[in-house]
Amino acid sequence: MNQNLTTKKVMRFVLLGVIAVVLLVLALNSFYTIKEQEQVVVTTFGTPQRVSESGLHFKIPFIQKVEKVDTTIKGFSIGYNEVTGETITDESLMITSDFNFVNVDFYVEYKVSDPVKALYASDEPVVILKNIALSCIRSQIGLYDVDSVITTGKNEIQGNIKDRILEQLEINDIGIQLINITIQDAEPPTTEVMEAFKAVETAKQDAETAVNNANKYRNEKLPAAEAQVDQIQKEADAQKESRINEANGQASRFNALYEEYIKYPLITKQRMFYESMEEILPDLTVIIDNTESGIQKILPLDSFVNYDTESGTVSQSSGEVTNNE
Repeated sequence: MNQNLTTKKVMRFVLLGVIAVVLLVLALNSFYTIKEQEQVVVTTFGTPQRVSESGLHFKIPFIQKVEKVDTTIKGFSIGYNEVTGETITDESLMITSDFNFVNVDFYVEYKVSDPVKALYASDEPVVILKNIALSCIRSQIGLYDVDSVITTGKNEIQGNIKDRILEQLEINDIGIQLINITIQDAEPPTTEVMEAFKAVETAKQDAETAVNNANKYRNEKLPAAEAQVDQIQKEADAQKESRINEANGQASRFNALYEEYIKYPLITKQRMFYESMEEILPDLTVIIDNTESGIQKILPLDSFVNYDTESGTVSQSSGEVTNNE
């Protein structure tokens, strides 16, 4: 009898223990917490539903399942091992539009934009994103020559690749959002080619320096040259005005003389002759002897004639100069 009572008590304690454990399990599976930068997908009989509000939430145990998704920005490398830094030739080696080979390394940043699609639209959305990125990278690198890929065209290439990836993600809709893609390094596949490209880049920098120095020299010399040109122009304008005024004055004098000449031709002609002789021989004193023969004699008194003051006579010591009209 006592044994039966003991057995019943044990069974009762066991049952109470089982019930307590079940209740504890149910309690533990009835609540879940969502952290910042985290979203949750709750499935009820296989139907997913996204929960994005952070904090403590309730779910039906064993009926609803919870899968947490990290929505922080993550990334992966293309063309090299992110941990060891070793080159992955299958990913980095590409051909350019001028049929040259080049090693290009990229780094892709992404985050989950739709947890439901990221979990259920595909098996491995990050792998799909990487394949899309590789395809877009190769297609864009193939449009540029090797010089642009290594030196001047990196920013443009990055922008074009990003646009193409965004277009493909919109088409595939895998719940992944591209944040950014950047070229980490771009170089020729051999050391000799790399040195040649470095020499080309150095030559470009030297050419740019020479152009800058030439522009600096031009900027220094141009103001002085412009000032000199302005001064020469002003002097030429002043000389032109002087010449014009002188010519106008001479023309006016000629017109006035011509008017007098028309009125008295002979007198004007004689006066012009005398004035010309005075200009040619300013220190010469002359006597004009008009004879009936029509010959004018020009006698230089000071140098050709001696005057005797005692006798009051003039004696000729030299020849005479005649002028026939």
